[in-house]
Amino acid sequence: MSQYGIQSMLKEGHKHLSGLDEAVVKNIEACKQLSTIIRTSLGPNGMNKMVINHLDKLFVTNDGATIVNELEVQHPAAKLLVLAGKAQQEEIGDGANLTISFAGELLSHAEELIRMGLHPSEIISGYTKAIKKTIEILEELVEEGSETMDVRNKEQVVKRMKAPVASKQFGQEEILSSLVADACIQVCPKNPANFNVDNVRVAKFLGGGLHNCTVVRGMALKTDAVGSIKKMQKAKVAVFAGGVDTSATETKGTVLIHTAEQLENYSKTEEAKVEELIKAVADSGAKVIVSGAAVGEMALHFCERYKLMVLKISSKFELRRFCRTVGAVAMLKLCQPNPDDLGYVDSVSVEEIAGVRVTIVKNEEGGNSVSTVLLRASTDSILDDLERAVDDGVNTYKAMCMDSRIVPGAAATEIELARRVKEFSFKETGLDQYAIAKFAQSFEMVPKTLAENAGLNSMEIISSLYAEHAAGKTKVGIDLEGGLCKDVSTLQVWDLHVTKFFALKYAADAACTVLRVDQIIMAKPAGGPRRGDQPAGMDED
Repeated sequence: MSQYGIQSMLKEGHKHLSGLDEAVVKNIEACKQLSTIIRTSLGPNGMNKMVINHLDKLFVTNDGATIVNELEVQHPAAKLLVLAGKAQQEEIGDGANLTISFAGELLSHAEELIRMGLHPSEIISGYTKAIKKTIEILEELVEEGSETMDVRNKEQVVKRMKAPVASKQFGQEEILSSLVADACIQVCPKNPANFNVDNVRVAKFLGGGLHNCTVVRGMALKTDAVGSIKKMQKAKVAVFAGGVDTSATETKGTVLIHTAEQLENYSKTEEAKVEELIKAVADSGAKVIVSGAAVGEMALHFCERYKLMVLKISSKFELRRFCRTVGAVAMLKLCQPNPDDLGYVDSVSVEEIAGVRVTIVKNEEGGNSVSTVLLRASTDSILDDLERAVDDGVNTYKAMCMDSRIVPGAAATEIELARRVKEFSFKETGLDQYAIAKFAQSFEMVPKTLAENAGLNSMEIISSLYAEHAAGKTKVGIDLEGGLCKDVSTLQVWDLHVTKFFALKYAADAACTVLRVDQIIMAKPAGGPRRGDQPAGMDED
């Protein structure tokens, strides 16, 4: 059977969608669906989503980045929004939710314009002008005096960190942000721009409540010490990556033993050899031995005899972090360590937290490079959510080390942007002005969603916000607890300028990319196993 047109050109089984109705509007539909899912979990009163991924793991969270990571989004256009959200998460670590919901809002307004008869390219040019203008206005809204900041001053850090943490764990932001601020300030290097997010670790323990959370300078290992010595103060540490055991020789050898004495001496020499090795380590001044693999029975016996504490860290990554904490160099085989290779700890002790044995390694002085937040909560999913809140806090700290400028939070910035961009659209001639006006209207999504998620009347709130801002009070936002409009400087709700800047920029870029598509051509999917499936048994690192 002969086929005509595009059918004859492509292989059978492909799909081809073109034109406004089929391609553009369908793409916009898919993106709107995604942003509707994400939108309801925006802000402090955001709803939680229950996502069960393909491995049957349950996530209960309102963190936009986690939700889109776990939803396996198939539609190519919606994938673009997911990528924008991921970019935001990588770049700043907060605001992925705003990025996706704002992009969805821009696209649904674009759909209205297309139905009115505007061409997508006009909408794109309007949106591009609008985002340029938005970024100019954002610069003007920055709070005075916030560009200089002491990143080691806890009060200033908490002030900037409260908003991102509150959006994950509303009502507990005070406790959490002060914990995270402590942890971050402890590991902040001389030049804050080099702050490494990986240096703040999170250890999660079931049981207890938020008020039991603490910050440890150093590391918390979820293993018990091997052997009977459980405590050490001010000790030197030797780290062996290959395990503490007698090493078997590479070559095979046969030993002929004629008499009983030779047999006795044979096993004695093995003992003597192990003892010699352990003694060499003990003589170098090390009091704690950390092994990256198994610890042999006999080696352990001699460690006990020489009063050495033995820890076992099986994960390679943990071992690296441990070396960073104590400033040690991991040695490959059991031998006498150089004095330079030894690390130092203030105290190593095994403590029991909620029935779990935990080895806590503290390193108070030496330019401490790792700190750990010990989180306590009643269920696993709450713990995971707390961990995400801590992650956001730490990422925000990193962002504020680079650029500490802040803008008013609680939708005050968005309403002001909406008002100013709307004014800007009246000055434009040509068809762009419709697109710019719609761009301005899209900003209303933020106060509207915040109000709806808190169960307030969104129309009333938006109109009273506009009224306040028209009167020149640019810092008026929503007080979610009171359900009123208030000056955010009294509420102390601030957002980082970088977070807003990138979120709006990525959202506008993603929306324009989706609008630029006019045809979708999909080949027939290949059979065989799906790409991107992790083999079973892979761990998180």
